[in-house]
Amino acid sequence: MELRSVDEVMDLLYACRGSWDSPGPPDGRADLHQHALRTAALLRRGRPADKELQVAGLVHAIGPLLSPGAGHAHPDRAADAVRALLGERVARLVRSHHRAGPDSDDDLLRLRHADEESRHGGFDAGVLEDWRTVLELVADRNSCLGAVD
Repeated sequence: MELRSVDEVMDLLYACRGSWDSPGPPDGRADLHQHALRTAALLRRGRPADKELQVAGLVHAIGPLLSPGAGHAHPDRAADAVRALLGERVARLVRSHHRAGPDSDDDLLRLRHADEESRHGGFDAGVLEDWRTVLELVADRNSCLGAVD
């Protein structure tokens, strides 16, 4: 699946409400919608000017909706879905953040840290609609399709 508009990204992120990143008891699991918002909010706090990093934090959580049950494929599916619309950097960050190690670049390490921290934070990260303008900005700068809402 390739996302072709910001509206499609927003719809998919809204669909994450009530979806969990893994089966089983709630301990250690994350509601994908809240997880996406919290990860992006943490990245906004740490790197307010880096919109692509923030967007990578927002969209990294869509993988389980794109390929239910294929845990190892979630980052790849999410990266492939957003590449044309949000650019190669966002796709690379989404694809690689789970594999980030001590030798990884700072962006990957920040994304991985925010991903982990957001699972345990109970803070209010706002609402998804607050991110529409940021998504539009990144899509406008990076879209290979020229079809941005």
